[in-house]
Amino acid sequence: MRDRLSDRLRTQTEALQFLAGLRSRRVSGCPRTGLFVPLLPIPKAEVPGQTACEMGRTSKDKRDVYYRLAKENGWRARSAFKLLQLDEEFHLFQGVTRAVDLCAAPGSWSQVLSQKIGGQGSGHVVAVDLQAMAPLPGVLQIQGDITQLSTAKEIIQHFEGCPADLVVCDGAPDVTGLHDVDEYMQAQLLLAALNIATHVLKPGGCFVAKIFRGRDVTLIYSQLRVFFSSVLCAKPRSSRNSSIEAFAVCQGYDPPEGFLPDLTKPLLDHSYDPDFNQLDGPTRIIVPFVTCGDLSAYDSDRSYPLDLEDGSEYKYTPPTQPPISPPYQEACTLKKKGRLAKEIRPQDCPISTVDTLSQPLALPQRHTLLASEVWKHVTQGPWCPLCLPVAIKING
Repeated sequence: MRDRLSDRLRTQTEALQFLAGLRSRRVSGCPRTGLFVPLLPIPKAEVPGQTACEMGRTSKDKRDVYYRLAKENGWRARSAFKLLQLDEEFHLFQGVTRAVDLCAAPGSWSQVLSQKIGGQGSGHVVAVDLQAMAPLPGVLQIQGDITQLSTAKEIIQHFEGCPADLVVCDGAPDVTGLHDVDEYMQAQLLLAALNIATHVLKPGGCFVAKIFRGRDVTLIYSQLRVFFSSVLCAKPRSSRNSSIEAFAVCQGYDPPEGFLPDLTKPLLDHSYDPDFNQLDGPTRIIVPFVTCGDLSAYDSDRSYPLDLEDGSEYKYTPPTQPPISPPYQEACTLKKKGRLAKEIRPQDCPISTVDTLSQPLALPQRHTLLASEVWKHVTQGPWCPLCLPVAIKING
């Protein structure tokens, strides 16, 4: 009897180890059977002569062509192509001598502005971010909060009292995956950027900011139209189709008569053109939407081979500028030490290690399921992503 139970438990242990190797089914347990799968480390497949780190880099280069092109062209991030493609469509840099980049880190948009504007000789670019950013030639940096009046005053001071011609913002919150929450947080960040833009932007100036397109995008559009004569929602080709991000391109800054910028109060109230903000029923606004970028350009959602043109041997290009004190630095440190994993408490795990299985008679009955019982659970009850591979492994 003892040998028979040991054989059955050994078979189930092998099935559980097999199941733990499946990335798509790394779950803690089945709510119906009580089976437990430990979160075992999964080794990465390696190619001879190639380390795991190099594999990750090469894999990312293959997956995202704009990521690789950004490194090869010296941009700090792939988002530089988004601003360049927006400029191709809207001519954002025409006649611009003073520009402000809000939420600038790591600085790819500031790089584009410094090359397009700073090369004119008299151009000035001011980059603002809460995080530290590596220096850029021709860019004045302010490490400050865009919701504070002191930041707006410092920007004007750098421009020697003159307003800016262009204000851009590519900032975004830490997304949660809940589109309604992410859309709301992004809208608040956009309004904060618009609020400080009303302090530093000249009449007729341009404002460009990231926006998450959702069901309430018409409300943001109507608020922007209060201050600008032309507002369009644009999506560059370098922006992934799977992403809900787009960019609000606002041209012709023309604030309402009597408007006084004030960072201590909400940006808008209902006194500005109330009829325009009626968004229900047949008066609901249809937001103009355009796409930017040549149709023959690279598709951001495709995977391209490493040799794009002449077929020469691929050479890895390191990032132009590694992040300075990123918020995820602590998580990276824990991951290198192997400590970034789900913590399993003893009281949550009756079977903590495989060694415990050497004492089969001491185990609770609920964890010594026979193969026939697992198969019965799969065929008769609702399918469980945990038990199905186990049953297939046990029953051959």
